[in-house]
Amino acid sequence: MNGLVLKLAPGERLLVNGAVIENGDRRVRLTLLTPGAHVLRLRDAIHPHEVNTPVRRVCYIAQMAVAGEAGEAEAQRQLILGVNQLLAVFDDSESILALRGALAHVEEARFYPALRALRTLLPTEERLLNP
Repeated sequence: MNGLVLKLAPGERLLVNGAVIENGDRRVRLTLLTPGAHVLRLRDAIHPHEVNTPVRRVCYIAQMAVAGEAGEAEAQRQLILGVNQLLAVFDDSESILALRGALAHVEEARFYPALRALRTLLPTEERLLNP
């Protein structure tokens, strides 16, 4: 059986095609069979008031695309611009690798893997901004 496998903790919430779904009091494993469904774990979500750094801004754009709240073409345009701006700033090999990976995913409109790659930069950005 193919599809997106979701393993949810008790009480965990996720957004599926704009609807918030909350798990009950037990762990559960679900398989989402519909291709192209917009799924976002709310525990991983960046809230609008938290979008206060360059990496968080780019992550938020990717998150909006994952949630289906941003048009694909516009999200791609903004993400390509944002990732390229970050590539001009980050100079360590690990960050550059993550950014290039994110850019490759964005170019294929694969926003969730792009978001995952971008989120790996958050600790590095935190260290740079708050030495």
